[in-house]
Amino acid sequence: MKNKILSRNEEYLLGLQFTDGSILKKPTQYSVYTILFIKEGNGAFKADFGTFQFKAPAILFSTPLQILQLQGNFQKITMLQFHGDFYCIEYHKKEVACNGLIFNNIYIEPYISLAPAEASLFDQIINNLHAELSDQHPADSVITAYLQLFLAKATSIKMKSMDSKKEHVAKDEKMEQFKQSIDEHFLTLRSPSEYARLLYMAPGTLTKRCNRYFGKSPSHLIQERIILEAKKALHLTRKSIKEIAHSLNFEDEHYFSRFFKKITKVSPQEFRTRTGISMVADLSS
Repeated sequence: MKNKILSRNEEYLLGLQFTDGSILKKPTQYSVYTILFIKEGNGAFKADFGTFQFKAPAILFSTPLQILQLQGNFQKITMLQFHGDFYCIEYHKKEVACNGLIFNNIYIEPYISLAPAEASLFDQIINNLHAELSDQHPADSVITAYLQLFLAKATSIKMKSMDSKKEHVAKDEKMEQFKQSIDEHFLTLRSPSEYARLLYMAPGTLTKRCNRYFGKSPSHLIQERIILEAKKALHLTRKSIKEIAHSLNFEDEHYFSRFFKKITKVSPQEFRTRTGISMVADLSS
């Protein structure tokens, strides 16, 4: 069966794969958005520096070239992948506000847990998508509609789960301040000790509370915030690597490139080549 769409240049645009957990037992990187729909089992999902425990049914989300690994015994996994050239989540943010919620948010879990009825709904969407992809002449508009429905429903469930979590989980105000401080100062403050002083906390206390609250160390959060901004600039603009390095307050493009590759395992230019430049880069402001 076909189960994928390729561009005229034979580049991968969208695909659907039915597999087991072995596909992600070792750290893996995909140059496309990757969604894992898991109906049964439980385990851990590693995405870059974060490790997230989950119980199926659940859907896991990752962005292009994240370092992924799946721990646990899973017999049936549905993998839905799409390239930004096929569906740009930034361009479609009015229709589906998934960017910054199920994708590209370093502070929250990159997955949603599903109720049985919700799992059945996603199963139906996947079956419809599979049928369309298997057709002799699949319609891109129909496939896009199914993908958009999948993302919209996932986003809705994520928003509801976050609202519910706010009601039942005690908020750590200091960690919320840390999150806000990173977003405000990541261009100039790069070490956990600087944020500890800003928050009037001992560095050790910041580390313990950050690991407990976000599931990541302070240094990892700071690094991921810088990398997130770099990835946005590489994908959503036509700025040169030198211009991006300067905008992120690096001494030069070589230092920026070394930092980027150390975290992502690919160079900024390779990231841009493999993920492409979004149509958003050419839209007038």
